[in-house]
Amino acid sequence: MKPLVLITVLVLLFVQPGLARVLGTFGKTYPVIERDALEEIQERAAQVNWKSALDRIRPEGFRPKGLPDLPRAAKDRSFLVDMTYTLGFDIPDGKGGILYPKGYRFNPLDYLPFNQTLVVFDGDDPLQVAWLKASGLLSKSGTMLLLSDGSFIDVGKGLNRLAYYASPQIVERFHLRVTPSVIRRRGKLMEVQEIRVERED
Repeated sequence: MKPLVLITVLVLLFVQPGLARVLGTFGKTYPVIERDALEEIQERAAQVNWKSALDRIRPEGFRPKGLPDLPRAAKDRSFLVDMTYTLGFDIPDGKGGILYPKGYRFNPLDYLPFNQTLVVFDGDDPLQVAWLKASGLLSKSGTMLLLSDGSFIDVGKGLNRLAYYASPQIVERFHLRVTPSVIRRRGKLMEVQEIRVERED
């Protein structure tokens, strides 16, 4: 340790306490009568009917608001979707200039290695669930399940795969109209396949 640093430390350790003085008590003092916060939290927690509260928020019953109403496909059909996006605002460069101006067009597939297969289906429709089980798509690691309806927990348990919800933005972006729909990359475009599922006699 350098001499100057050592002297500074010694001054702080030994000289400063010598300067401290009791200045006395000013004003009237009172005993602390506020309740212990932890005790109050524990008391309030004990008053909650946790079973009733958990029943109200059971994840099995969760369905996000605004799910798209997509009917079952009546026929097989496929179409391509151009993912080109037009910026609706300027993106600054952080130096007072503009990195990408409003109106700039780009295709995210030029930059993203998107190799997943998206399967949008109604988890409450036994025919669609049966079709998915027989399709071979569940055995592929790149398959992502998106629900237009149904319980994500029940569907996930039944298929032994994680399931998510198809947001209105996804439905709009891929021009989805029916389920089940299978979405795959085709070069610089995305292909949407609408699958007709039928009851086996």
